[in-house]
Amino acid sequence: MKRALIQLHIAVFLWGFTAVLGRLITLNEGLLVWWRMALTVVSLWALMLFQRRVERFTLPAVLRAFGVGALVVLHWVFFYGSIKYANASIALVCLSSSGLFTSLLEPLFFRRRVSFPEIGLGLLCMTGIYCIFHFDPSYKTGIVLGVIAALLSCLFTLANKRLVTDHSSDNVTLYELTGGLLFWSAVIPFYLHRFPEPSFFPSWPDLGWLLILSWLCTVLAFTLSLHALRKITPFTLTLTYNLEPVYGILLAFLVYHENRYLGSGFYVGFALIILTVVLQMLRLLRPPRGATT
Repeated sequence: MKRALIQLHIAVFLWGFTAVLGRLITLNEGLLVWWRMALTVVSLWALMLFQRRVERFTLPAVLRAFGVGALVVLHWVFFYGSIKYANASIALVCLSSSGLFTSLLEPLFFRRRVSFPEIGLGLLCMTGIYCIFHFDPSYKTGIVLGVIAALLSCLFTLANKRLVTDHSSDNVTLYELTGGLLFWSAVIPFYLHRFPEPSFFPSWPDLGWLLILSWLCTVLAFTLSLHALRKITPFTLTLTYNLEPVYGILLAFLVYHENRYLGSGFYVGFALIILTVVLQMLRLLRPPRGATT
């Protein structure tokens, strides 16, 4: 369990850095996601073929992985859209609403009882987001996009739980991202027609940031999170994702000085979100009833 939590926190830190990179890269969110997927998939296939670690999936497993990959792509598009329409800090905080979505949907996916403490913690996260929305209405579009990104994050986390029980984490990542690239490659012409960009190809500085985004913040982080998912529940995973705003916001404050543009509502909401993470960690560390020391 401890090793799984360490792997998860490393992955979450790397994901927190993606928000900073998303603002650094000048491409719009649709093209940014396509290049991220393309670089990641090519690198991952080359590495795993060289190491002879590619597994064969059955057709139903391939289709499930491709479906999850499509959810991952849509999550990224809405997440980076939230950054473009608001800022990195707002987009990261909105992801914390995934805890509420998971507390409601996980019992349906895995046929277990609803956990009212989990729902309570999820509602506390949503209260934090409401505080930000109420005090900073100028970020309305970015907040809506961020909450949609959180819902999609919840859905692909729940779907992943089924896949990682039957296949290695590396191969699940490989097939999912391949499916996501195929899906988004079919959609991107229509997306660029609606949201045109001056050039399809990134500049040299953008390419450098995209490589970091691909290799460290996607391949490594995605694999670590899937390893962790073997040992911990989807709700714990998604609630731990709430530390992504902590890491990402601190980086955004350091790099972009976003703290100059955020009002008191942001800090009230942020404090509530930190509280949910602390309470869930205490729940995890508390010995079960009847345990002896």
